[in-house]
Amino acid sequence: MNNIAIIPARSGSKGLKDKNIKEIKGIPLIGYSIICAKKSGCFSEIMVSTDSEEYKCIAEKYGAMVPFMRSSQNSSDTAGSWDVVKEVLKLYKEKGWKFDTICLLQPTSPLREPQNVQEAYQMYYDMHAEAITSVCESEHSPLWTMTLPVNNSLQCFRERLSCILPRQSLEKYYRLNGAIYIRKIKYIKDKIIICDKDEYAYEMARKNSVDIDTIEDLNYAEYLMSIKEEN
Repeated sequence: MNNIAIIPARSGSKGLKDKNIKEIKGIPLIGYSIICAKKSGCFSEIMVSTDSEEYKCIAEKYGAMVPFMRSSQNSSDTAGSWDVVKEVLKLYKEKGWKFDTICLLQPTSPLREPQNVQEAYQMYYDMHAEAITSVCESEHSPLWTMTLPVNNSLQCFRERLSCILPRQSLEKYYRLNGAIYIRKIKYIKDKIIICDKDEYAYEMARKNSVDIDTIEDLNYAEYLMSIKEEN
């Protein structure tokens, strides 16, 4: 299979400035995703889509390809990840490159392991899937969450909780963790189709599922890495 890993790394993060190149233990976040992709052995091409020359230099330092810069249209904070993927595939196609699958590896998931990528691809092959998306078990059941009324009263919430089974007896709930998105690619005449109908969930451990949006997330990821090193 001819697989491409696409690591999206826009420079204009507003929540956590320069989020995609924040360092944990001396390695920028995009570096972790590049290293993971390389170690997985699943890809014929590993590329970073960025609008920044600085990010481009960092990506190339860690061994990724940056054959073209991201368009201004797809560099805004309203551009979607799949718009970026389509742009990348179109530009590669113009160079004569076609791929069987793409794997979107967001740099905000530095605790993702090469084994996770390998297992997700194995599931893709075993299930004859069109799409694999990583998930992890939710930290809390949604049954234990609530909205607050204007006066912040907990009365209705307490009444509802009294009817809920103990936490240990509740069903497990899962959430998207943002770490791995595998999609089958079809080229039909001039169209590039990203397939996502026959989709399956690949479950990851919560310890590998930190998705960095804030400085607190960054600190937590560094803490988990420190624990891993100690063990």
